[in-house]
Amino acid sequence: MTNFTITRRIAGLAAALAVSVAAAPLAQAQSAFSTPERLDGGQVSFASAERGRPVLAGGEVVATGRGFRPNQSVSLLYGQTRIGGATANAEGGFETRLSVPANAVSGNHPIVVVADAPYNAEIANLKVSPTVPLSNEASYRITSIQPTRGLYQTAYSAKRNAVFATSAVGRPPVRQSELLRLNADTLAVEARITPAAAPGRTGRDGQLQDGGVFAVYGVGVDDAHDTVWVTNSRQNTVAVYRQSDLSLVRQFEPGTVNHARDVVIDEQDGKAYASATFEPEIVVFDTAALSVSKRIKIDSTVRGETFSAASVSYDRAANRLYVASNSTNEIAVINTQTDAVEHVYPVPGARSVIGVAHDAQTNRIFVAAQGTDNLVILNGADGSVVADTPVGAGALNVVFEPKSRRAFVSTFGAGTVTVTDVDGQIVANLPAPPVANHVSTDGRGNVYAAVKSGWSSDGNDSVLLIRPAR
Repeated sequence: MTNFTITRRIAGLAAALAVSVAAAPLAQAQSAFSTPERLDGGQVSFASAERGRPVLAGGEVVATGRGFRPNQSVSLLYGQTRIGGATANAEGGFETRLSVPANAVSGNHPIVVVADAPYNAEIANLKVSPTVPLSNEASYRITSIQPTRGLYQTAYSAKRNAVFATSAVGRPPVRQSELLRLNADTLAVEARITPAAAPGRTGRDGQLQDGGVFAVYGVGVDDAHDTVWVTNSRQNTVAVYRQSDLSLVRQFEPGTVNHARDVVIDEQDGKAYASATFEPEIVVFDTAALSVSKRIKIDSTVRGETFSAASVSYDRAANRLYVASNSTNEIAVINTQTDAVEHVYPVPGARSVIGVAHDAQTNRIFVAAQGTDNLVILNGADGSVVADTPVGAGALNVVFEPKSRRAFVSTFGAGTVTVTDVDGQIVANLPAPPVANHVSTDGRGNVYAAVKSGWSSDGNDSVLLIRPAR
């Protein structure tokens, strides 16, 4: 796309916004180089007027300001065009509404926030998500159950033909959490257990408070030892359960893995890999000894930034572990035979990189980016971009299904599972409302999706079994 085309599109969006926003007081003229505002001044954020939904073309946006001075006048500009504004209330906050034009281009649009008396200017991000219609639903059969609230992830066991699912509800102290075993073909619940009580937490008043339970989030299956591994994100650790009756085998000490997110198992070499969110680290466990064997540090290629390990994907055929960095928009490639970091690739055109998968046959890396609503496919040999596909608001996780040779992307905002081929072409877009959280595969052509109930406080979450129609 040429710079001329981009400029025309930005100008068109600005003009349309300016027409569609109700008039608000203009900021007073600034005296040249008058007293500036402190750098820690006000901030503005944007959200859809429809709670729990993404900002889409043709929709209404709520702009919320905070941290301004009482009665301070604030203008919102797209380039040099004023698209709205407000006057801060006695608490330094405001709320105003904007209408996004129907022809708005999806993407991250910089909005200039200008405050008066004293003068300050900041940049706020307004993300307009792509609208990807449902398609080719007839090619898939979807089975759904609602086993519990707060579903996070699923993982398949070939040994037991079972799917293990994790759930956790609310913020610390989390008291409602379950590990479930489901029949892989019918999704019937075969077993379930609530994790043990977690240690108490010291509150701001210095008093010991209820620690809730060792809530479970990420999940990985070890058929070689008939166990299932889970991450306890709130206690910064992991735990191991028996597949047969879900009894606890080993609860690792709090602090073992910082905000542990994902855990995957290399059954061949007897290793479990857990990602330490907000840290440049993968913690490696010996699955036989049930002990920490090493820690792999990942250095970012972005100057002055720190790699933050998020989603991980293990490809046994390639003997590689793929790690997404949410903070630096990178993918690390780790050789699982040596546990050495071979590559750290930037992901151009992506913000808030979060999900990752790999196809050993083409050596392509599939990356889901929540901040740009896209699936970026990289060449695993050199990190070059093969495809960049808009898949819907909040692209969160991705799995590559080897039998059909399709990538399945869960979108947290759009509430869909988008299916693409290895070249990034969308072949289907399937409903998974309201919030598609995670996808996994059994390697036989079937995909399992964990779907959250969104803003509903009383509805159970769903596990979907997505199968080819023929």
